[in-house]
Amino acid sequence: MIDFFTDFFSLSYLASFLILVGIYAIFALGLNVHWGYTGIFNFGIAGFFAVGAYTTAILTKGPSTGQYVEYIGGYELPFVVGVMGAGLACGVIAFIIGIPTLSLREDYLAIASIGVAETLRRIFINERWLANGTRGMIGIPQPLHDLVDPSDYKYIYLGIVVVIVILVYVAIERGIRSPWGRVLRAIREDEITAAASGKSVFSFKMQSFVFGAVIMGIGGAVYAHYVRAITPDTFTPFFGTFLIWVMLIVGGSGNSKGAILGAFVVWLIWDRTNWIIGHSGEALETRIFYVRNLLIGLLIVIVLLLRPKGLLGEEKVVSLFAGKEDKEVKHRETEEEEGAAVAPVGSGEPG
Repeated sequence: MIDFFTDFFSLSYLASFLILVGIYAIFALGLNVHWGYTGIFNFGIAGFFAVGAYTTAILTKGPSTGQYVEYIGGYELPFVVGVMGAGLACGVIAFIIGIPTLSLREDYLAIASIGVAETLRRIFINERWLANGTRGMIGIPQPLHDLVDPSDYKYIYLGIVVVIVILVYVAIERGIRSPWGRVLRAIREDEITAAASGKSVFSFKMQSFVFGAVIMGIGGAVYAHYVRAITPDTFTPFFGTFLIWVMLIVGGSGNSKGAILGAFVVWLIWDRTNWIIGHSGEALETRIFYVRNLLIGLLIVIVLLLRPKGLLGEEKVVSLFAGKEDKEVKHRETEEEEGAAVAPVGSGEPG
């Protein structure tokens, strides 16, 4: 049991753990734009995950060599270009997918998005000329890897991931607390009322769908540069979609901080069950997949029973300006209450 904690709190291990938390936090933030703020039931996250990862690999790797390695691209572009290209590719695909699907009802949209994600994964499997088929792509370059010893590189990449998470978080917060974000929330609550107010529901849902997909594409790119090897098996519905939904539901839908917290909590369970695999007997080792699913399922049930809106829940403030006003009003009310409590002592009339 002591090893359980000493292993986790070693600096090297903690850095690797936080990198993956940060990557999944990016996906959860993207899903929060779709579901948490707009009510778009996207169950095809794995598709954008795959497109983002493969796009940056194609853009940043060198040309294919050898009889068994075949893929397009090989442009050896910088990391930043690869990440931006991944986001752009996912944005374009989301726009194309959104045209026939965003008018569907929630449950039909979920089914359609699952189908689209699996179709994208099958394309990467069957079209070997595109991204080397089932063999996948290995040797994806890592930015700034020449600066330090390979054993210390994880600290640099942790810094990169933290910067990207902060940028994504700030972009979402500024967008969602603007008039644009308030329209998205209005659509989530009642599309008919939003349409009656003169808002183009389809247009705003499309903007949200593309924005969230761009974020997911960036997440896929960051993941690919960290693991350096991707295959179509990475982007299964469980690993690439269901796990991210759990993170958002556990952390709190409609709250960016909740999405990040959910990524931390769920990945903590996922990571620690890996430790159990390495330190358990054969009987448990063969059943660890089911044990892990059981633990995550229990977590969902407990959170939904005790905190139906997630660990943090949705924030009530919808505008930075309104938030400042509320604080000023509360501050004035507090000062007035304190003044009223002191006044009778010094202002009493002489008898």
